[in-house]
Amino acid sequence: MREKIFRDSVHNDIVITERVIYELINTKEFQRLRRIKQLGTTGYTFHGGEHSRFSHCLGVYDITRRIVQRFNTTYPHIWKSEDSLLAMTAALLHDIGHGAYSHTFERLFDTDHEQVTRQIITSPETDIHQVLCKVSLDFPEKVASVIGHTYPNKQVEELISSQIDADRMDYLLRDSYFTGVSYGQFDLTRILSIIQPLKNGIAFAHSGLHAVEDYLIRRYQMYMQVYFHPASRAMEVLLQNLFKRAKVLYPEHKDYFRMTSPNLIPFFERRYDLNDYLRLDDGVMNAYFQLWMTSSDKILADLASRFINRKVFKSVTFDEEHKDRLDDLRECLTAVGFDADYYSAVHYNFDLPYDIYRPTAKKPRTEISIIEKNGAIAELSTLSPLVSSLTGSTHGDRRFYFPKEMLNTGDLFNLDKQAFQQQIKNGHFNPKDR
Repeated sequence: MREKIFRDSVHNDIVITERVIYELINTKEFQRLRRIKQLGTTGYTFHGGEHSRFSHCLGVYDITRRIVQRFNTTYPHIWKSEDSLLAMTAALLHDIGHGAYSHTFERLFDTDHEQVTRQIITSPETDIHQVLCKVSLDFPEKVASVIGHTYPNKQVEELISSQIDADRMDYLLRDSYFTGVSYGQFDLTRILSIIQPLKNGIAFAHSGLHAVEDYLIRRYQMYMQVYFHPASRAMEVLLQNLFKRAKVLYPEHKDYFRMTSPNLIPFFERRYDLNDYLRLDDGVMNAYFQLWMTSSDKILADLASRFINRKVFKSVTFDEEHKDRLDDLRECLTAVGFDADYYSAVHYNFDLPYDIYRPTAKKPRTEISIIEKNGAIAELSTLSPLVSSLTGSTHGDRRFYFPKEMLNTGDLFNLDKQAFQQQIKNGHFNPKDR
């Protein structure tokens, strides 16, 4: 095939030379990713973060392509060249199943984007499947097995899904670039020059140890400073409560929702199929929210308006030992006319920056292996005190969200944010006294 070039903000030229890759990009299922934001509600905090899953998937493909080209040239005795196209295809399609505001939507409507990804790849009804079958009739199942972590060659799987993979490398660089922060910027060129295939996985040369350390620290900083930003999570809480209110109203107001949000009906009724799922994207959802702003239900209308117009909830952190005191805060909200079910939320965000392989863990991690100068294989944290300090420890916080009107109004708390947070710890809230 004559090469096709996609100009990319992060990787400059993304070159496509495989016909199957180019045909996959042009399917309706892949083009849909243009209408799915990579960062969900984070764009309401970092206004430049409006990039799409489409561009991210192209980026993951490009990083994988560069890696397998190096493997084919430098390590033909370890890397199977016949897996090169499989790795690039799985990289391109790894997020094909993400939906509108995916993680928030998933929690409320019990969908699973990884399961949908495999379904899109293996369903004979999709254009994706038809293109994959041009390679071989069993190619769709091979691609799905890489996504599902069951493909026998773990080299391929670890390129797409591990603690240092093409997916993470692209989203750190891409999200950092578009949000306008420098936290996620690491030395991609150096990491790609030291990555090597092992018999049953991938590893990195000891000479590039500091580049791998830097990558992990940058990832940690992106989670703490960008992905876990309180305002982004406030918008996620608004979205969650908006969906929750719509679900409660639907049984008694079916005609209203059929008129204003017809593509959500199968999800309200829990009878959706793949086509129903693919009809939804961020733009469709936002159009529905704008219609809901005029609803006769005051809660639905208000929550929709707050989301569309970015009227974020405020929040305070709390420790697990003080969790029982949050009921007092909910009673305070109720006392001044807010329905606490929809105008408050507890939101947890924690991340494990790095961990060793723990076979008994619920989701065991594939540890990062370093090839020492004498050829021995060592686990990263045994060589790096910096990484050792992050290994096995989770970082993040717990937040209680509530309407901004509750601060400094004199109506209820008459406190600034710091005092409010201290009151939670002290347990002084008693709605009967206020």
